[in-house]
Amino acid sequence: MSLVPPPPTAAAAPADDPGVPRLRTWRGVYGFVLACFAVMVGLLAWFTHAFAP
Repeated sequence: MSLVPPPPTAAAAPADDPGVPRLRTWRGVYGFVLACFAVMVGLLAWFTHAFAP
C-alpha cells in the first residue's frame, strides 16, 4: 500500500493557461510583451530626438 498521491491529470492544469492575471492565453502574454517592447523603443527614439544636442 502506497501513501503517495497519484500525479495530477492533464485536465487539472490546462497547457494554454499562463497563470497571469488579465492575460488568459500565451498569445495575449506575447502580445503584451511585444507591445511594451515597441513602446519602449519608441520612447527611446523620441527621447534621443528630443534631448540630443
